Amino acid sequence: MTKVKELFGLNTSSEGIDWKKTVTNQHCPYLDKGCIKTRKSQPEIAIGTCTMTYGKEGINPIIICPHRLLEKRQIFTDCLHLLTTHVPGNELHIVSEIQIPGGNVDYFLVSARNGKVKDFVGIELQTMDTTGTVWPERERFLESVGVEADDEVTSSKSSYGMNWKMTAKTILVQLHHKIQTFEHLNKHLVLVVQDPLLDYMKANFSFSHVEEAKVGDPLHFHSYSLKEKKNDQLGLNLESRLSTDTDGMAICLGLQAEARVELLEIVAKLEAKMSEHTLFTL
Repeated sequence: MTKVKELFGLNTSSEGIDWKKTVTNQHCPYLDKGCIKTRKSQPEIAIGTCTMTYGKEGINPIIICPHRLLEKRQIFTDCLHLLTTHVPGNELHIVSEIQIPGGNVDYFLVSARNGKVKDFVGIELQTMDTTGTVWPERERFLESVGVEADDEVTSSKSSYGMNWKMTAKTILVQLHHKIQTFEHLNKHLVLVVQDPLLDYMKANFSFSHVEEAKVGDPLHFHSYSLKEKKNDQLGLNLESRLSTDTDGMAICLGLQAEARVELLEIVAKLEAKMSEHTLFTL
């Protein structure tokens, strides 16, 4: 049984797919252009692996390409309520790859009128990073459906894994850097993930204070499941929304945000006792 669950946006369990044509076209339905995830050694060849199964039982298909989250652009629709100053008549824009203090943001959902920005929401996409390569699994699948594949690769024993810890920690650290900018501007930043990754974050980082989403919080987590639909393809479903702020993000990473509170308390006590009598003079 193949571990490749989706290839070029198509469910490998579906029948009647012309896989030779699919691999030749190398089309990504989510970007509506050629897949940009290519081999380093052969940049003309797109890998096309959107989703892989993981574990001995091959359950919980895991999205490994962030562009897979762009299905029907639903993730942007699910952020519309965070455009708190958007009004009817404004245009909506989706702008990609904008640099801010703290790093790049994948997308901005923008409300604009007459070419002027009136409001915006930052949107970050995070899917699972893998260890090793999924290429042999891809080639083995193609061989199984009668598409010419590299025999040397298909016989390879090299495998891949899911890099849970590094994926989660890296994106949380990036959010910690970026959320300060959004909070200062009174704007929102949304992290879009698949539910297994959010579950990992909740189990391995301090997430007990991250609660059901409140519009007033600057940082939001939108978690999606990936389930089979009536047409045999897989589809995203928004499962949960959580939120927090800059201090909450620090707590998630164990950065002891309470130390900042303690500092403020000490400063307040010092200022209360400062007077003409405490002045230090030579």
